[in-house]
Amino acid sequence: MTTPIREILARATVSAYHLEQRDTYALAEIHRASYDAFSTFGEAADIEFMSGWTQTVRAAAARGVDFRRLRIVSEPVSEYIRWEHATTRANIDAGESVRWLSRRTCPDVAVVPFDFWVVDGATVVVNHFAGDGSWPEPSAEIRTDEHLVRLVVESFEAAWSHGVPHDQYNPA
Repeated sequence: MTTPIREILARATVSAYHLEQRDTYALAEIHRASYDAFSTFGEAADIEFMSGWTQTVRAAAARGVDFRRLRIVSEPVSEYIRWEHATTRANIDAGESVRWLSRRTCPDVAVVPFDFWVVDGATVVVNHFAGDGSWPEPSAEIRTDEHLVRLVVESFEAAWSHGVPHDQYNPA
């Protein structure tokens, strides 16, 4: 997977908002052991694989960057989402605010049809996925046109206002 998000976050000064809308993503080798132990053996989710990401978030948060992540999910949730919920404490401890939004509860919220990051209200990183959740090349594109930036910011804010904070969300 090649994505420029870490490089973009290294330059962020104000905000970094991420919208995720898939019920499953392809597991990179780095995630596999944690997922398998959780889903197959019922073990607590190992979050060690997230150390690189959490360092990136901590560094940006220390500069005052506001991190928000919203996950729109189907219910009942997939096993992947159940595992992701169990690993989310690492995101929060690093400095992210995370909310969950059930598709069942938001029929009046219009969102763009792709996962994205919007950084500093000026740069959109559009994520591309194959049907199986893997990252085809190119896996992302960077866009700065004002119309798209405005569209994704409005989409994110509308959905965020309906989201349930992580500590209050019970993956059903």
